[in-house]
Amino acid sequence: MVEGRGRPEILFPLFAELEALDGIGPKTAKNYSGLGVETPKDLLLTLPVSGIDRAKRNTINDADLPGTVTVEVEICRHRKPPSHNRPYRVQVSDAKTSFDLVFFHARGDYLERILPTGARRIVSGKIELFDGVAQMVHPDHILALDEADEIPDYEPVYPLTAGVTQKGIQKAVRSALPRAPYMAEWIDLPHLKSREYPAWPDALRQVHAPTGPEALAPTHPARERLAYDELFAHQLTLGLARLTAKKGKGVATSGNGALRAKVLAALPYKPTGAQRRAMEEIAADMGQTLRMNRLLQGDVGAGKTLVALMALLIAVEAGGQGVMMAPTSILAAQHLESLQPLAEEAGVVIEILTGRDKGAERRAKLQALKDGAIQILVGTHAVFQDDVEFADLRLAIVDEQHRFGVRQRVLLGEKGAAADILVMTATPIPRTLSLATYGDMDISVLDEKPPGRKPITTALVNSSRMDEVVGHLRKAVADGRQAYWVCPLVDESEAVEMTAAEERFKHLRAALGEGVVGLVHGQLPPAAKDAAMEDFVAGRTRVLVATTVIEVGVNVPNATIMVVEQAENFGLAQLHQLRGRVGRGEGASTCLLVYRAPLGETAQRRLSILRESEDGFRIAEEDLAIRGAGDLIGTAQSGLPRFRVADLEGQTALMDIAQSDARALLEMDPALTSPRGQAARVLLWLMEQEKAIRLISVG
Repeated sequence: MVEGRGRPEILFPLFAELEALDGIGPKTAKNYSGLGVETPKDLLLTLPVSGIDRAKRNTINDADLPGTVTVEVEICRHRKPPSHNRPYRVQVSDAKTSFDLVFFHARGDYLERILPTGARRIVSGKIELFDGVAQMVHPDHILALDEADEIPDYEPVYPLTAGVTQKGIQKAVRSALPRAPYMAEWIDLPHLKSREYPAWPDALRQVHAPTGPEALAPTHPARERLAYDELFAHQLTLGLARLTAKKGKGVATSGNGALRAKVLAALPYKPTGAQRRAMEEIAADMGQTLRMNRLLQGDVGAGKTLVALMALLIAVEAGGQGVMMAPTSILAAQHLESLQPLAEEAGVVIEILTGRDKGAERRAKLQALKDGAIQILVGTHAVFQDDVEFADLRLAIVDEQHRFGVRQRVLLGEKGAAADILVMTATPIPRTLSLATYGDMDISVLDEKPPGRKPITTALVNSSRMDEVVGHLRKAVADGRQAYWVCPLVDESEAVEMTAAEERFKHLRAALGEGVVGLVHGQLPPAAKDAAMEDFVAGRTRVLVATTVIEVGVNVPNATIMVVEQAENFGLAQLHQLRGRVGRGEGASTCLLVYRAPLGETAQRRLSILRESEDGFRIAEEDLAIRGAGDLIGTAQSGLPRFRVADLEGQTALMDIAQSDARALLEMDPALTSPRGQAARVLLWLMEQEKAIRLISVG
């Protein structure tokens, strides 16, 4: 297959019109779009969801009723109904007993034609006892004896949508199967043999003709093979993106360690093992001539800031500059606040740039940056602007991945022709999802808490006890402590959330006194939002009423109470993030999850997990189990692949193998020109991974 020629010819039959298949006309073809099926290939990857045992038996006597039975019968007599609204009955007998076939609104002449008295037929359908008499209402199949083979012993059952029937989809699949060709194998042969995977077309034939319930399990070799194909194609795409990102010529950045040693000596504690490991991984990446593209994920309070500073210091030791970006000016200011004392220990010049910098002050900062006098810059997206130039940008750190898309990562990379990129996220991502979403990045995980972080007491409180909660707050405020009060999450609109927050603010102000309570929500103008946050950070207000805008990164060590109202409406990961806003200082901290009774089973499970555990990774895994992958990161913008066969939640181990296999293949054959590489290209076309195909073409 030559570059740029488009889809290989061997795949043409799989991408033909659906109308080419038996039983599908223009109208039915439109109905199939309800299943996401547009081509014969899509149909072949729409697998049966269950099956019905239709193995033939002599009699219904020994069957478990009610149940589906396939049996040979003789037609004894027709009993026409006395009136139109009564059923039409046909008495039949098998080898040992007799029973009725029952039809509602039936045409007698039609039934006499297909079930003539004295003839023998195969019937298959659900038998039930009605007033002690066995009956089969509207048999699924009525066949002459010589047509008996048309019913498989185990009949596959497919997912349906409006206008698509079981018989229709079975017929279409039968006519699509011959279109699946034998192709060169893209799976690593030792892996193929050890797992006993069939060849691709054989796998399709097996999954569409299951022999029993065990053939429907995701671990069945034919099903697992088709899932693996999808995961492997997806990981190849991410791997190619990763190679392309790294191909961007990088600059080897390594320092002598002098500045880092000064900072470590000034710390009142030793870094955790996880922090040390992440620092080493980042230093090794930066020392290569390939561009770094790494994700640093750590739980709330796992000490990402120190790891980030160490990386920035490598850039400075090497004579370059580093930039750290945050999604809001408040967070940028907080980063500056936490980095500055340590940077000063090392004698490094650190400065902040946000949209608020204007006029002469801004011009002076830009000049200092261009001259290299500012060694570390902390900022918001204002650092993307055209007039911001660096003398020698070596490292760009982006905080909070989900607020920054891939496009911004690229823009940022362009600021320093070869800047290494480190993305930080405080949202623990379950392993499967990080493989599926960030497979183009290398990942460092901080899974230990630094010493000194105190456990947070989490309690569930019924909303009927709201007065007690306010009393608890009054006492804490009198003791000089601070608290967050997070208002209910309302799906419909920010306006409703704003009203809820304003009501709660008035109520608490009345209870606790003027000037004690601040308010921040999404509808406030940015300046008002910043002012409210600053008052709280400075301790001028004692209680901050907020919608979820405070989720990310806010650091107020004196805040020791977090109240979340209608906690049952929040996702687990979100509640874990909110709880992480307290427990940052010396005082013992509490998180009160206020719920409205009665709690549903899922909400009960979510809130209980939170009460039991502070481990963000365990919580994220549970969240994935409860909500599924799409909901966890919002399907629309999640960038999560939509697999037809593979199951992200259930097949983590398979995704792991697919990733290491894809990376191994690309390491040996980055342009996919070897025989297996060529086969992998066909797989990418088959799985419609155009993005990957473009990347090889460019390469």
